[in-house]
Amino acid sequence: MKELSSSYGRVFIGSKDACFRTAVFLAEGQRGRHPLAKTFTWALTGGSTPKEWYQWCVAKDTLSPATLSGAHWFTSDERHVPLTSDDSNFGHADRQLLTPLRIAAEHKHPWPVALPAPDAAAEFARQSAPWFGRGRCFDVCFLGLGDDGHTASLFPGSPLLTDDGGNFFAAVEVPGKGWRLTITPTGLRACGLIVVMALGAGKAEALHRVLAGPLDVPKTPAQVLKSCSQNVVWLVDEPAAVKFLVDQ
Repeated sequence: MKELSSSYGRVFIGSKDACFRTAVFLAEGQRGRHPLAKTFTWALTGGSTPKEWYQWCVAKDTLSPATLSGAHWFTSDERHVPLTSDDSNFGHADRQLLTPLRIAAEHKHPWPVALPAPDAAAEFARQSAPWFGRGRCFDVCFLGLGDDGHTASLFPGSPLLTDDGGNFFAAVEVPGKGWRLTITPTGLRACGLIVVMALGAGKAEALHRVLAGPLDVPKTPAQVLKSCSQNVVWLVDEPAAVKFLVDQ
């Protein structure tokens, strides 16, 4: 894969298959960096690309036995819907990845969506804290990139972009989209590794705006990753990178 540098982290550009393989390689490498750690936490994300990656991982049998037996699985954000809903990020991860790979139930950590949204975020933080070290969030956090420049459930204009109260997780009501549960900017800065996958021509405009446009976090929330760029890797296929490459 071709590697470029940016103010928002390392950028790797290659085929979709190469992006999928590199995502596994990076996560497995992060686990290997801390072989004596009691736990390894991996937060997945939502959207069409993760769904395709889940199917690829199962078909290719890509995850190591150590990861399959030892990792604890989360999602970096969630819609406030039942896990059985087709809109549930953790629901999709469980049905398409975790269950086919026979991940133990005690290693699955969905957001407690049966609670009211603000309570669900607080309870998720309380339940998750024992799996993190002091002052740490996920060892690996997967993110996507929305066409409007959002990532996780940090949408343009989100109040969390200017004040998240120093919390790792929060509930936020997104106009026209309902309640979302999400990792915050503070939480992102406490992650060990952040992997952002942006695939397809439909992401070209947003990716260019994030990586090469003027810094405007309230309008382009994924630019919040600049504050933790040393821990961020972007995995981008050629169609998504086409506009960004023009500026290189």
